Amino acid sequence: MNKVLIITFSNDNECIETVTHHLEKLGAKVIRFNVDLYPTQYALSSVYENGQWQVSLDHNDQQETLHDVTAVWFRRCHHLANELYTVLEKEYLPSVTGDVQQTLFGMLEGFGCFSIGSYSMYRRLESKEEQLKIATGLGLKVPDTCISNHPEGVIAKMQSSFALYREGKEHVVFTNIVRPDDIVQLENLQYCPMQFQQKIEKTVELRVTIVGDQVFAFAVDSQQMENARTDWRKEGIALLEQWQPYTLPERIREQLLQLTETYQINYGAIDIIVDPAGDYYFLEINAAGEYFWLDRVVDGQISAQIAKVLCGQAYRRYYQPSDVRKETLLV
Repeated sequence: MNKVLIITFSNDNECIETVTHHLEKLGAKVIRFNVDLYPTQYALSSVYENGQWQVSLDHNDQQETLHDVTAVWFRRCHHLANELYTVLEKEYLPSVTGDVQQTLFGMLEGFGCFSIGSYSMYRRLESKEEQLKIATGLGLKVPDTCISNHPEGVIAKMQSSFALYREGKEHVVFTNIVRPDDIVQLENLQYCPMQFQQKIEKTVELRVTIVGDQVFAFAVDSQQMENARTDWRKEGIALLEQWQPYTLPERIREQLLQLTETYQINYGAIDIIVDPAGDYYFLEINAAGEYFWLDRVVDGQISAQIAKVLCGQAYRRYYQPSDVRKETLLV
């Protein structure tokens, strides 16, 4: 029987329940690990004894063995160890949360089973520069780009952080146009390098979700709303019902599949701009990009495909662990 571990957090969206439903229909056992409740409400143990590794997860007086999981979905790791902030004094938090992070990610990276996503892959995909270099190497168009702490006259976006936090509140940082009035403030960027890109006129914006070898493409007309023209996410809720399935040119489709092959990933959410001349511009690929609102458009097909890949019933990119690693696992 397939046994699937889902790494997420308590307030994740509907996609967890949807994928769980499809996994259970395929006969799999599903274990959900909410990392925001670790280590206060979860106990994670990894033991090497008598030549074998045993890994267990305890929660609500129930223990699950993890060394025998057949697949992992590293969906989200938001708010890891969040409850520690309520039980520890401030000076202890950096060292304790560091050990918590190292323990969890060390355990996950040490699994000898198939995984959609991993901490190490997420770290690699944080490099927007590498993404753009690989994309251009595959023949995809990208906007003229400058990553610097001395830019001017272009589109500005954060490279890593999606939001800033002030007084406990999240303030999302969207993509913005650098205007002449902003130039006088750019000297402050000496302390925080950012990514700057040529502004591309848009006819539509695309979100392409790839799961295994299946490509799900969708389009939205972000230019119909003034506030969404630079970044559709500023009007994400208003545009939620306006996304439609989109047929990619075969060349673009194959190039995007080659991109996932290059990274050896089984899930990727890709942002693309189509300009008035019909040219396609690759912006970025996100290893854990959201898809739930697009899943509704296609009656859950994306979640169903994720479940099939996790259960080995659909194509997946999988480097088989060495026999040495497998022999040390208790199965």
